[in-house]
Amino acid sequence: MNTNKRQEGFSLIELLIVVAIIGIIAAIAIPNLLASKRAANEGSATASLRTVTGAEATYAATKGNGQYATLPQLAGEGLVDTVLGGASGVKSGYGFVATPTGTGTAADPWFYTSGAAPQTFSGVTATGTRTFSSDATGVIYAIAATSATPPTATAGSPIGN
Repeated sequence: MNTNKRQEGFSLIELLIVVAIIGIIAAIAIPNLLASKRAANEGSATASLRTVTGAEATYAATKGNGQYATLPQLAGEGLVDTVLGGASGVKSGYGFVATPTGTGTAADPWFYTSGAAPQTFSGVTATGTRTFSSDATGVIYAIAATSATPPTATAGSPIGN
């Protein structure tokens, strides 16, 4: 009769140590992951505003006879994708708007402003922390987000400066 009992596997203490290490790694990695996602959303928003600038210039020179268009009109002409120019105007956690203005006279020339605002701008689940705006000059401005409503006028500092 063999009285030696073979015990295989991990002890409770070893398992608790592994769970604690995984918890520490998660506590370090998750905030960095969320910050990376916010930065990616903001990069996508600025790239989308650059796309809108090009699309507005193309529309004004071809279809609009100098007049600018809304995002749904730009999407209808195939100048922006249907996600950006769709009914919701939401892409990568940001809401977008393009607001054409003016009457085409010397005193009130055609103009437009495009804007992007994060859908959630505070807390852990924030999709971005800055609101962006641009106009026919092509300069993109950024300001700290205080609302989920995209701006209809340029505000803030030019990005890249």
